Amino acid sequence: MDRVQKEEMVASLRETFEAATSVVVTQFSGLTAAEATDLRREMREAGATFRVTKNSLALRAIEGTPYEGLSKLFAGPVAVAFSDDPVAAAKASVNFAKKSDHLVILGGGLGKRHLEEAEIKSLASLPSLDDLRATFIALIQRPAVNVVSVLSAPTGQLARVFGAYGAGSGDT
Repeated sequence: MDRVQKEEMVASLRETFEAATSVVVTQFSGLTAAEATDLRREMREAGATFRVTKNSLALRAIEGTPYEGLSKLFAGPVAVAFSDDPVAAAKASVNFAKKSDHLVILGGGLGKRHLEEAEIKSLASLPSLDDLRATFIALIQRPAVNVVSVLSAPTGQLARVFGAYGAGSGDT
């Protein structure tokens, strides 16, 4: 990799760090090619990105970003998971780490807040942004559904009364 390619890589990584809402730093010692493919697929499905980079380039890329304090985690074979959803990268990383001993969560960040491994695991237990949106919409719609059912109940009762009256008058 020549100097220009390294500068482009650092610029690309810096943009990714600056745009990410959450970052999870992992160590992936012994990860097979098949496991790496599965991990990337699961990250993509969760709405996160997983990148393996040279530590020296990553350290230059995080300078001046909210994640600058994570520099101590970049030692050995390290990869970074990024996401716009505050929970997606943590959830995908923790779920994969449960299945594979080859992925170890070192720490991460949520905005300007730096997180330890236990905090990443707690974050992963929260519902995703999409789940929260769906719950919120369901809560908003619930009163409207209740109002419609209350308003339609008297109409239904009148229809049953008229139906019973009509059926009763034909018998006499």
